[in-house]
Amino acid sequence: MISIQIPDINNNISTLRAGDQVLLSGTLFTARDAAHIRLAELIAGNKPLPMDLAGAVIYYCGPCPAKPGEPIGSCGPTTASRMDPFTPVMLSQGIIAMIGKGPRSPATVAAIQQHGAVYFAATGGIAALLAGKVITSTLIAFGDLGPEAIYRLEVKNFPLLVAIDSQGNNIYDTKR
Repeated sequence: MISIQIPDINNNISTLRAGDQVLLSGTLFTARDAAHIRLAELIAGNKPLPMDLAGAVIYYCGPCPAKPGEPIGSCGPTTASRMDPFTPVMLSQGIIAMIGKGPRSPATVAAIQQHGAVYFAATGGIAALLAGKVITSTLIAFGDLGPEAIYRLEVKNFPLLVAIDSQGNNIYDTKR
């Protein structure tokens, strides 16, 4: 198991390999389909973004509302391939890592490799366990989208698997 602090992730990207188990700690941002559409529109219009994407980690998640006294409700990963049309432009803005579930398109794998980024897989079905790894949750943008809004999450020991590494190695590639 590899422990990584998000501010130091740039120092670790090139050493991570597909299949590595990681415990991620630090700041990440949630963003699903609707938020990606809005971010892409802002980028295309050369308008300010609600957060700095340089060095950011994006979690494809739409968290459930928090129970009283909790920072967040269940927060499991969503199917990452739905964000594939937006991934190259997001990577061009400096995103260093993405978290979701399931395989990515060949074009997305190529973009991940081109930008030296990484795609982490979070296990589906353990949304309550993942919520227990969230220390704080703050609404950042697009509140009208409800659970698809962008939230800043502070996480500690968030369990992930390197699904696609910066060299393009891919745990979903079954043609080997």
